[in-house]
Amino acid sequence: MSADHTLATLTPRAGAETLLRGVRSNIVQSIRAFRVQDLQETAQALGYHFLYANLGNAQTKQEVLDLIGQQFMLSVQVGKNFDSLYDSMTDPVHKSGPQPGFIVVLEHVPANTKFDKEAREQLLDIFRDTADYWGDRKIPFRCFYSFSVARTAQLHLGDAAALKAGTEILTDSGEKMPTDKLLDISPQALRMSSPFNAGYWTAA
Repeated sequence: MSADHTLATLTPRAGAETLLRGVRSNIVQSIRAFRVQDLQETAQALGYHFLYANLGNAQTKQEVLDLIGQQFMLSVQVGKNFDSLYDSMTDPVHKSGPQPGFIVVLEHVPANTKFDKEAREQLLDIFRDTADYWGDRKIPFRCFYSFSVARTAQLHLGDAAALKAGTEILTDSGEKMPTDKLLDISPQALRMSSPFNAGYWTAA
């Protein structure tokens, strides 16, 4: 094997490891400056499962659970509660065979009166618990997320400028949103989202 061929073989993984430098192997954090495309390519380079869910069309807890179950292609039914979501991402997967690692993206997590701050924290806690589960087994599990505010009559074209200027954005219930985690889910923005298909959890 030539040196050039060896370098070409190692480069994708080295680049992937560089992207994740400074990101703990088992963590749930805001996506911030990371791009979904880069995270998907990183997962492919490392041989990890890439799990992506776009929750921009969800309004309620049940819709969030349904979309995650469908887009993650979970082999176990998620059901109607967060505990079942945790169960579906842990023991059955672990028992199915050796797992290389996971990069998970939850994009456009809803922020509204039907899916309020408490519900969002419960959802993220499930993924934190899942990250801990895999961490105990020495398997990387990184989850990246973003929040979104649904467009209403009170939101208009000036909101993008308001976000950039640091203006506070409130939900219908008056809750202040962390603007560093917000994404525009206007119809135009959703049309621009790339449709990613998550790989199966279980090894082929």
